[in-house]
Amino acid sequence: MNSPRTIVENNGAVVILDQTRLPQETAFVPLKTLADAAHAIRVMQVRGAPLIGATAAYGVALGLAEGLALEVILKTLAATRPTAVNLNWALERMARVLQESAQAADANERRALAWQEARAIAREDEAANAAIGQHGLTLLAEIASRKGRVEVMTHCNAGWLATVAHGTALAPIYAAQVAGLAVHVWVSETRPRNQGLLTAWELGQAGVPHTFMVDNAAGLLMMQGRVDCVIVGADRIAANGDTANKIGTYLKALAAKAHGVPFYVAAPLSTIDFACPDGTHIPIEERAAAEVGVGSMAFANPAFDVTPANLIAGIITERGIVSADQLASVKP
Repeated sequence: MNSPRTIVENNGAVVILDQTRLPQETAFVPLKTLADAAHAIRVMQVRGAPLIGATAAYGVALGLAEGLALEVILKTLAATRPTAVNLNWALERMARVLQESAQAADANERRALAWQEARAIAREDEAANAAIGQHGLTLLAEIASRKGRVEVMTHCNAGWLATVAHGTALAPIYAAQVAGLAVHVWVSETRPRNQGLLTAWELGQAGVPHTFMVDNAAGLLMMQGRVDCVIVGADRIAANGDTANKIGTYLKALAAKAHGVPFYVAAPLSTIDFACPDGTHIPIEERAAAEVGVGSMAFANPAFDVTPANLIAGIITERGIVSADQLASVKP
C-alpha cells in the first residue's frame, strides 16, 4: 500500500491535511508562518505524536524564514502541547543542528539547513512507520495462522493521519491487508474528540473491514472472545515502558489483561523518552471544557492516561518488537 502523506511542501509553504474537518470534509491548509504551525498543533489540525514532531520541525524552518530568533521559535512551538514527546524531540534536534551551524553559516544557509533537517525528520518518520508495519505483521500473521483471521482492537487514531505516512498502530493492519490476511478492526470511538471516526475513515478508504464501537463496549467484546489483540499508538513512552496515550487506553489495557488478550503499543523510537523514568513523570494535558460540552460545572478533561508497562505485551518499534524491560536495547 502506498500511504498518503499528511504533510508536504509547496512553494515555500507547508501544506497539511486539516484533521479538524475530517471525516466530513477533506481540506488542505497551507502553513506559511511560525504562528500557523503553532496554531495547527495547538488546535489539533495536526495530531498524533509523530506528525506533531514533523510539523514542529517545519515550524522552525518557517520561523527562520520570517527572520525570527531561534529561541523565540522554539519557545513558541514547545508551548503548544505538553504530552507528545516527539514535539520536544524534534525541537531539540532542530536546535542542535542549527546551533552547531551558527558560527559556520550565514542566515540564508541556516534557513536552508532548517528545511533540510525538517525534510529528514519527515522522511525518517515515514520509513520508521513502514518498518513498524512489517514487524507488527509478524504478530498478526501468527494469529491468522492459528485462527484463519485476525480481530484487532484499537483506540484513538494511530494511522497515517497521525504520522507523516503509514501510521503506527494501523501500520501492521495495512501490512496485513497487503499480505492477504483476513483482518477485521474494532474501532473505539475515543471520546471526547472522537478520533475513532478518523480511524474508521482511514480504514474505509483502504477497504479494511472494521466496526465502529462505543468506547465502553471494549470490555464486553474481550470477555466474549471477539478480540485477538489490541494495538494502540503512543504519545510518550517512559524509559521503563509506561506509556501515555489517548484517554481511555488504560481501561482497555486492564480489560485486555483480565481476559488474556495481548496488548501492544506501536511507536517509533522518537516517542520513547529515555530521560523520563516512569509514567508518573509524564505530563498529562488538560483540555478545555468546551470539548466535553459542559458549562460552568466542575469537569475533568485529561487528554491522556498512562498504561503501566506490566500491562503491555510488547512495544512495536522500527527496530523490532521489544518488551518494556528491553527498551534500553533499542536506545538510539
